[in-house]
Amino acid sequence: MASKKYVSFLSLLLLLSAASHAQLGSGSYDVQDSSVVPSKRLPQHTEFMANNYPYPAKPRNQWEIGLQAGAFSISGDVRNRFPGLGAALHVRKALGYVFSLRGQLGFGTTKGLNFQPSQSYSKNDAWAQQGYVAGTDPVFYNYKTNVYDLSLQGVITLTNIRFHKSKSSFNVYAFGGLGGMIYDAKIDALKDGSGTYAQDFKDVIAQIGGGNLNYKNRKDIRKALKDKLDGKYETKVVPDPGQPTLFDKPFRPIINFGAGVQFKLNKKFSLALEDKVTIPKTDLLDGQQWQENGPGQQTAQSRDYDTYNFLSLGINMAIGSKSVEPLWWLNPLDYAYNEVNKPRHMKLPKPVLDDADGDGITDQFDQEPNTPAGAPVDSHGVSRDTDGDGVPDYKDKELVTPTQCQPVDADGVGKCPPPACCDSLASMLAHQNDCGIGDLPSITFKAKSITLSNDAKALLASAATKIKENPNCKIAVIGYCSSSKAEQQLSWDRVNAVISYLVDKEGIGQDRFIFKYGETGGDCNTVDLRDGTKEEGPTTVPAPHPNLRRGR
Repeated sequence: MASKKYVSFLSLLLLLSAASHAQLGSGSYDVQDSSVVPSKRLPQHTEFMANNYPYPAKPRNQWEIGLQAGAFSISGDVRNRFPGLGAALHVRKALGYVFSLRGQLGFGTTKGLNFQPSQSYSKNDAWAQQGYVAGTDPVFYNYKTNVYDLSLQGVITLTNIRFHKSKSSFNVYAFGGLGGMIYDAKIDALKDGSGTYAQDFKDVIAQIGGGNLNYKNRKDIRKALKDKLDGKYETKVVPDPGQPTLFDKPFRPIINFGAGVQFKLNKKFSLALEDKVTIPKTDLLDGQQWQENGPGQQTAQSRDYDTYNFLSLGINMAIGSKSVEPLWWLNPLDYAYNEVNKPRHMKLPKPVLDDADGDGITDQFDQEPNTPAGAPVDSHGVSRDTDGDGVPDYKDKELVTPTQCQPVDADGVGKCPPPACCDSLASMLAHQNDCGIGDLPSITFKAKSITLSNDAKALLASAATKIKENPNCKIAVIGYCSSSKAEQQLSWDRVNAVISYLVDKEGIGQDRFIFKYGETGGDCNTVDLRDGTKEEGPTTVPAPHPNLRRGR
């Protein structure tokens, strides 16, 4: 019988396991949602959200209530005729992702009947009190027992911790607990409420085997007994002396343990298939407390406590508002894996790009990685040489050396040739409109900026001196790049900034300049100054895109 029971249990387990793969398991919950955090853990949640504490607060999670029904059987000195019926109610609450507590109230009823007779039952007072004489009158042990128990169990679940997927559609769990039970055990010792079965039992023995009863003819024995017994179970089993009672029934402490598998139907409901074994401290669940091996043999003088088993199928429901699912359905690794894959809360360090010489250009773009500290550089990290004399600006004592005064010495100072003083008046008149201003500097701006740096202002001050000394020269101010409206406006703003500085700060007339912007062939962040005496162009130009103008 037991083997068939467990085969049926495993078959149902495999069926539900296959069905569970089609069910949607729960993923996780939003660890940033404060509505599911209880008030006592809100300080931890606040610290976590501020990245001052690495662990999210444990959320408020739902309770579970469940109803179970199934097969109930007793394992003792008398054989179970067939499993009876059992039922249970439970309430379960998770203390963590692995461990939870469950309070369970259970009921079970079952019957038993031995197919071998017994004669040494003098210590089983229920038979003797009804008039049976041990050693003379054979009896067939039988019973009907109702059991009521209450226990508190610890439940351990590990299958919700998944390393390779987030879903949990089923859980395998094990449990064990302590509690108490009361029972009502009775035997069928009198026929029709009066008189014993002594002669009937003797007739069965004579009819079936004449005292040579064995396992092979048990079906015949039980069939003959079924015709004799009335099934009223009128005689109460006599409990041990001094055994406590509750509700006028014997009370005993119990230990129970078992295992089960739970299958998720949706976020609220689940099915559970479970087997529970209970060990009460009594040998009277089956009405007999002394084991007898066979007819005419002496009763063994030792006790083996009875046990009972409850194999059940249950329906469970999660309850509770503003709470996440019971924690045994959630994978505690979800938060960590999701943050690694796509950070939402993780505090990532700012990227650090090496700049060995500290010139503001990172090493991967720096074409001169050992520039001295404080030396002005261009966008490629190369020391700036404004006048192109081969001496970088940080060494050049003459920042703008005219071309005619080059080459220069190690300090960047050139030696200009003496002016021609003996040209004829005709030569002077012929060349009175010529411009000999020479090379003028280029002004560099920071990316997307139209503000003149101090270095740029120094270059413009030097250029202004040359412009004033050459009143016949017109100066072309050229800005570059025009692939978009923004670039066109930025080029215009930079040319305007240079001309405005020379007009407003250096006192040079506006009509001395030719305004050019959006040209090609130059650096987008550079404005060039050059001799524009022989060029044509306006001195002022309206902004191409005034709405995109940048403030200074």
